Amino acid sequence: MGTRDAIRTAVRHVVPPAGLTRALAVQAMVYAVGHGLFMAGSVVFFTRALGLSPTQVGLGLSIAAGVSLLGTVPLGAVTDRYGAQRVWLVGIFAEAVLFGAYPFVGGFAGFLAVVVALAVVDATTGVARQVYSINVLRPEERVTALAYQRSALNVGFGLGAVISGVVLAVDTMAAYRGMVWFNAVMLLVTAVFVYRLPRVPVTAAPAQRTSRLAVFRDRPFLAVSLLAGLLSSHGTLYLVVLPLWVLSHTDAPRTLIAALVLLNTILAVLLQVRASRGAETVAGAGRALRTGGLLIALFCLILPVSALTGGVTTIVVLVGAAAVLTLAELVQSAGAWGITSTLPPAAHRGAYVGAFRLGGQFENLAAPAGLTALGVSTGGWGWLPMAALFAAAALAAVPMVAWADRRPRLGESVPPGEPGEVQRPRAARAMSSATGSGTLER
Repeated sequence: MGTRDAIRTAVRHVVPPAGLTRALAVQAMVYAVGHGLFMAGSVVFFTRALGLSPTQVGLGLSIAAGVSLLGTVPLGAVTDRYGAQRVWLVGIFAEAVLFGAYPFVGGFAGFLAVVVALAVVDATTGVARQVYSINVLRPEERVTALAYQRSALNVGFGLGAVISGVVLAVDTMAAYRGMVWFNAVMLLVTAVFVYRLPRVPVTAAPAQRTSRLAVFRDRPFLAVSLLAGLLSSHGTLYLVVLPLWVLSHTDAPRTLIAALVLLNTILAVLLQVRASRGAETVAGAGRALRTGGLLIALFCLILPVSALTGGVTTIVVLVGAAAVLTLAELVQSAGAWGITSTLPPAAHRGAYVGAFRLGGQFENLAAPAGLTALGVSTGGWGWLPMAALFAAAALAAVPMVAWADRRPRLGESVPPGEPGEVQRPRAARAMSSATGSGTLER
C-alpha cells in the first residue's frame, strides 16, 4: 500500500490536474516537441542546409539576442495594451510563418532577417504566455501551474531531441527542411490549443495614465530582476561550463555529458512541481531565490573535487554536483515565477514581466564567457570566488525582494515626494493580491 501511495503521489506531481492547468501544460508540451527538435538540430541545419559558416551563425544569433534584449519591455507593453492571449496567438502564427520560410533563406542577410524576427516574436510570445497564465489563474494556483508547464516543456524537449537523432542520422537536405517545417506545424497545433483556452479581458488601465515603460523607474523591482538573472546562471553552468569542465579537467568519459543532460531532464520532470511549493507568496519567492543561490554555491564547491578524483569516484562526484545544480534550477525558477506572479500590477503585468526577463537576458550575454573563464580557464581556483558570488547573491535575495514588495507599483500609492502615481491605500493592494486579477469572462 505504501508503494502504491508513493506511485500515486509521484504521478500527481508529474501529471497536472484536469482543467485549465492541464490544458496549459499540454500546449506547452506540444510547443516544446517542435522546438526541441529544431534546437537539437539547428546548428547542423544552419551550416548544412543554409550553407552558413559557424562564424555567421554565431554573429546572427548574437545580433538577434541584442535586438530581443532592447525590445523586451516595449513588447511586454504591447501585451498589456492588446491582451495576452491575442498577442500570444499572433506571435505563434508569426513564428510558424517564419519557420516555414527558413528553408528558403538565401545567404547571411536572409538568415539574419529571419533569426532577428524570430527573436523578437519569441520574446513577445514568451511574455504573453506567462502573463496569460498569471491572469487566468487564481493567485494560489499560478506558481504550481507554471511548474507543471515547465515539467511538460521538459518532456516535449526530450521527445523533440529524440526525433532530432533520427533527422541527424538520415542527414539529408530533405530531412533538415522537414525538421523545420515540422516545427512550424507544431506551432500551428499549439495555436489551436491557445485559441481554445478561456478568454481573459484586458485589464483596464489606471484612471491616471502612466507610461507603460515607467517600470524602468521601479529600481527595487529592476534590482530583483538582475539578481534573479544572476541566479539563473544555472543554465549556463549546466549546459556550457559543466561539459567543458568534464572534458578538460576530469577523466570521466565524454558520454557522461549526455547522461548528465538526461539526468537534468528527468529530475526536472519529476521534481519541478514539488520544488515550487511555498513560492506562491512574495516572501516564499524570496526564500526560493535564496535557496537556489545557496545550492549553486554548493555546486561550485562540489564540482572542482572531480578534478582530484579518478574513475568511478569522479563520476559519482559529477552526478552529485549535477543533481545539486538541477535542484538549484528548479527552486530558483519557482522563485522567479513567484515574483512575476505577485509583484507586477495587473494593468502593467506585461511590461513588468518583460523587465524581469532583462536579468536573464543580461545573464545570457555575460555568463557564458565570464563563468567559463572563472571556472574552467583558471584551472579550478576560480570556483571559490564564484561560490562566494552566488552565496552573497542568495543572502541578498530575501531583503531585496522585501524591499521591492514595499515599493508601490504603477497605479499604486507612492511615498511622499515621488511623482506620477494614483494614490491607493496599501490595503487595497493586499486585497487585489488576495482576490487575483483578470478573472475569466462569464
